[in-house]
Amino acid sequence: MTIPRKAPRVAGEALASVHAGGHKLASAQLRQVVPKLDVYSDWFADGAPLPARCSVDGEGEPPPLTWSEPPARTRELALVCEDPDAPKPEPFVHWLVYSIPGDARSLDGASVGSAHQGQNSRHEHGFTPAAPPAGHGTHHYHFELFALDAPLALDDGADKRALLAAMDGHVLAYGELVGTFMR
Repeated sequence: MTIPRKAPRVAGEALASVHAGGHKLASAQLRQVVPKLDVYSDWFADGAPLPARCSVDGEGEPPPLTWSEPPARTRELALVCEDPDAPKPEPFVHWLVYSIPGDARSLDGASVGSAHQGQNSRHEHGFTPAAPPAGHGTHHYHFELFALDAPLALDDGADKRALLAAMDGHVLAYGELVGTFMR
């Protein structure tokens, strides 16, 4: 192995103890006790590895998601996918999808329909595939789904901070599905 090929792994191993932390996830920041939603994917089980197709080592596709019936007062849903294991001060935001119709029960990863997509940590709209630093250990990708009692007044491109501010006080139910990935 040449030095340039070893450099990313050495850097990842050096940063192995550096993590943003789960206390900075969207669900922890909203700090509301709410009923639970069950979130599923046909591509992976809760706590299991993401398929390579959701990573930079594959096609970089977001997984399709389905969920249980939200409370009757649900007007919209919002999804936040983030990695608290990233060696950064804040979790790495992989995907923000909001203004999902309240009667929706799934999200096809390839298309978000009439919903809006926000800005991920790469300052792009859409899904950023899993790409943890080599040697950094197992990363956890939290797909956090929120049922909201009011529509959000946000256009495409909102960042996590704006999304959480708009959602604050409007969460009726919450659920999450966690996938892992390591390089």
